[in-house]
Amino acid sequence: MILPIVAYGHPTLKKVAKEIEKDHPGLDELISNMFESMYISAGVGLAAPQVNKSIRLFIVDATPYAEDYPEVSEFRKVFINPYILEEEGEEWSFNEGCLSVPKVREDIIRKPKITIEYHDREFNLIEEQYEGVMARIIQHEYDHIEGRIFIEKVNPLRKMLLKRKLHDISTGNIDVDYKMIFPLKSKKKK
Repeated sequence: MILPIVAYGHPTLKKVAKEIEKDHPGLDELISNMFESMYISAGVGLAAPQVNKSIRLFIVDATPYAEDYPEVSEFRKVFINPYILEEEGEEWSFNEGCLSVPKVREDIIRKPKITIEYHDREFNLIEEQYEGVMARIIQHEYDHIEGRIFIEKVNPLRKMLLKRKLHDISTGNIDVDYKMIFPLKSKKKK
């Protein structure tokens, strides 16, 4: 089932998400629906808060980047209750976008290497290190479960220049190819 993506300004995007248990109701179905929703909207990552679920869960499938970044050719994972334990290295800039902020792309600075602890889909506890684009995608999705979105990392002047576009997104004054929930969209009077 395709789930609608919540747009910039939605309150769920500002909440720190809660941990879940192995027997969380409908977890397998939610994960499957999130992958289906991510694929239909041409994303490479999707966090539960983006589908209006304030839980510590995100998915990634970076295979669309495999031509430019061969190391991600099989990078498809589920992260449950993740915590980034360490970020290290010299910060680097990369152009990011977000399904909750359609048609906005910005250069964002992040550390190139992370250590993360999480549960996989079978609820095995795993600690791994990631670098480069894989680390970048994880950091972006991790921000969502911490109540942050990438646009908050944009310098204040640039964010001011984006103000109108961000307002248009939150009010639904934008054309997108996937289902969305716009927090400030006014209800039409009959």
